[in-house]
Amino acid sequence: MSDVPPVPSVPSYDELAALVVSLRADLARALERIAELEAQVARTSRNSSKPPSSDGLAKPPPRSLRTKTGRRPGGQDGHPGSTLRMVADPDVRLAHEPGPCTGCGTSLSGRPVTRTERRQVFDLPELRPHVVEHQLLERECGCGTRTKATAPDGVDAPVQYGPRVTAAAVYLYAGQFLSKDRTATALAELVGIPLSAGTVAAMAARAAADLTGFLTAVRENLAGAEVIGADETGLRVAGKLHWVHCARTGKYTLIDCHPKRGTAGIDALGVLTGFTGVVVHDAWAPYDTYTTATHQLCVAHVLRELQAVGDAAPAGAWCWATQAADALVALHRLTVDAATTGTPVDPKALAAHTRLLRHAAHIGITQTSPRGTTLMAARHALACRLVDREADYLRFTRDLRIPADNNGSERDIRMIKLWQKVSGCLRTLTGARQFCAIRSYLSTATKHGIPQFPALVQLAEGHPWMPATT
Repeated sequence: MSDVPPVPSVPSYDELAALVVSLRADLARALERIAELEAQVARTSRNSSKPPSSDGLAKPPPRSLRTKTGRRPGGQDGHPGSTLRMVADPDVRLAHEPGPCTGCGTSLSGRPVTRTERRQVFDLPELRPHVVEHQLLERECGCGTRTKATAPDGVDAPVQYGPRVTAAAVYLYAGQFLSKDRTATALAELVGIPLSAGTVAAMAARAAADLTGFLTAVRENLAGAEVIGADETGLRVAGKLHWVHCARTGKYTLIDCHPKRGTAGIDALGVLTGFTGVVVHDAWAPYDTYTTATHQLCVAHVLRELQAVGDAAPAGAWCWATQAADALVALHRLTVDAATTGTPVDPKALAAHTRLLRHAAHIGITQTSPRGTTLMAARHALACRLVDREADYLRFTRDLRIPADNNGSERDIRMIKLWQKVSGCLRTLTGARQFCAIRSYLSTATKHGIPQFPALVQLAEGHPWMPATT
């Protein structure tokens, strides 16, 4: 029997051709998948909705969409500025006498003062608790009846904390985002007020409970507004992902927490149901279900999406997404200039930049496909959305009351994310809703020029600051 191995059969031409076709298809799919994964890795806060904190230490340098104005950085000519200035009536005056004469060594005691140089030091007084004792006197009448004085309002226990202590605790917790433990430690070390984390939690709970009327007033003002912004963000509560929903204007902020992100959470906020004004939001689909409202889609969000497409284009190559982004930025600049000067938007420039945006979006549709990879389908959906929702994206160009972006809402709810970053997640949904109620109060008061601590003192005294009803 021969040990020579059998000669393998040689593939035919047709078999080789079929193999090449199969390998080419596999290679094309692999290249598409690689491009998709590279795009996911390249996502940053600049070209997606990821928060800046997710960029890590390798975050890209900031790149503003604003054009250069030619002005130097910092305060401009005519800006009043702010610095520490002397006061006319200091609390303490200390006179410092010179030593002997520097010329002959004679004592200068009793000699006339020729000049006084003033120097003032601003410092905090020694911080210590201020304790007020209320003595409820009881007197006996000639008839034998004894009558005791009534305690003032708010003095309900033999020993208790006053409204300013409560305001300080809530201010550090909800205004400066310290945890309950760190809030208690800060008050103990700074002013000698011994508190526990449980006491801080009880103070915050009472403060939130007293805001029922305030939240109702803010909700009514927002529901009757002409233009509002709406947004949502995730928050870890009790170890699970919950959602913070926000509705706001330049004067009012309403924030609440809900287990659901969609219409259930939006409805629980109680603003968009039946709303007939203009709501500014991103392109998240549940907002579009509120058909009684008019919609302005956030330009800042779509610019980040277009930036991601432009980043993936070959260097130096023309990209439809870059043209679309440039047109949107130019349209925004037109409206800003018109609002600043009080003149109408230039109709010729408006038409020209709108035409560039429309052409770029149509080219994007032809260069992408809904049946490709996930990345390709997302780019196709973006181009189609620019065409289908053009009126909603450019509504700000026809009504200068409407902002082009939803940055105001993002700023209002960013404080919630900052609290989570500093102090971690909240343990209960009730505590999260209490925190959101206090943030609604502080944000709205700040927008009306009311400092946070005085507003919290009013709240602790039982009569919270209330916005005017419109």
